[in-house]
Amino acid sequence: MRLTKFGHSCVRLDTGQGLIVIDPGAYSDPAALDGADAIFITHEHLDHCDPDAVRALRKARPDVPVYGPAAIASTLGDLPFTTVSAGDAIPVAGTEVKVFGEHHAVIHPDIPIVQNVAYLVDGVYHPGDSLTVPDQPVRTLLVPVAAPWLKLAEAIDFARDIDAPAIHPIHDAVLSDIGRGLPDRLFPLLVGDAYRRIENGDTATV
Repeated sequence: MRLTKFGHSCVRLDTGQGLIVIDPGAYSDPAALDGADAIFITHEHLDHCDPDAVRALRKARPDVPVYGPAAIASTLGDLPFTTVSAGDAIPVAGTEVKVFGEHHAVIHPDIPIVQNVAYLVDGVYHPGDSLTVPDQPVRTLLVPVAAPWLKLAEAIDFARDIDAPAIHPIHDAVLSDIGRGLPDRLFPLLVGDAYRRIENGDTATV
């Protein structure tokens, strides 16, 4: 399978039988949706779910399915989608997308916690805005490295807990070039050689 990063938390997975897009948000390149066969959204926040981009795709190709937790209705409005929750397994693009987790990480005690699911696709794990550890092996971890809800130490411990042989950073649009250097130095030091950055627009075999 091939993974292309399209900015922030948006990735596209080419299974060889179709294209799966996860978290096409407002900080991401809309080109991620070109040719998409299915869209999976982890939660309702705009940096993970750009309703205008999803709506434009569905207008052009109404057969493309959209999946996500029930709460994304607050972002998508009347746009139809299929609700998923932990324990679900969705067959798509010649593979199966398994669903984990329930809640977004705490941003601040005064900010309500929203729904957030994570997705495991042929060993590639996208946690959205959570540190949910799945109860199944992960071959490639997409690890959030910068967010209002996250300390870098937490991201490192999350990666250690999952212990995947490949780790790529996501959720990093808020970082400057200098800021991106922090996880790029600390992860190899504290987690090991599994960590490697995939630049926006680049593709890797996973």
